[in-house]
Amino acid sequence: MRSEQVFSVHGDAELVARAGHLFASARSEFLCAARDLSTWSQPEAGAAVRARMRAPDSPAFTAHKLLSPLALVDEEARAHLRLVRSKGAAVRISSSPLPHETIIIDRRVMILAGRQTPSGREYTVTTSQLLIDGVHSLVRAVWDSAVDLDACLRGEVPHLDAEGRTVLEALGSGLTDESAARRLGISLRTYRRRVAELMASLEAGSRFQAGLRAGELGLSGRSPSRLPDGRPEPTART
Repeated sequence: MRSEQVFSVHGDAELVARAGHLFASARSEFLCAARDLSTWSQPEAGAAVRARMRAPDSPAFTAHKLLSPLALVDEEARAHLRLVRSKGAAVRISSSPLPHETIIIDRRVMILAGRQTPSGREYTVTTSQLLIDGVHSLVRAVWDSAVDLDACLRGEVPHLDAEGRTVLEALGSGLTDESAARRLGISLRTYRRRVAELMASLEAGSRFQAGLRAGELGLSGRSPSRLPDGRPEPTART
């Protein structure tokens, strides 16, 4: 690959075909920032990184995984992250969803995941040192403020006052927003604002995730299982 090269590929298969060898070429640092565990799903790439991490001749190799709170949405995902950590990777969870999904290898190659298309996700691959250094600095700044996986899994409990717990209980009751607001004696607008504040406190991307997070932390209120109109809320991973 020539220096300062930038090219785009479409779909995981083309990414592996044209840039898969770059994963195995990692010598010192593999930095991955992703919204969740589905972004980088190709087994060939993962196998190459795991092989490098286990290699006895590269003791200085470090792997860093930075993920958004969505990566902790279910036990399967949390178990996977525990496994990744046990293999030697450092894992941290950002305080908010990540705007870009990025892999940086040895600060010499960068892969940016773009939008999803009918033929698969778009990726941009570059060796431009100026671009790599800029994005690396941004990702490392987020990394420095992120929370270690162990602390997240220990379930550091956010503080919920009596009002917050009341809203949580209303969410878990299956009531519509209008009915919940009437029960609490507040306006619909105020209720929805307090729901949004509660979700932010729990670092949840949806009301369903707020219920899951509250249950994991032992907070009062039941996990909401229905949408405001009474239909069951889907549980598929986002």
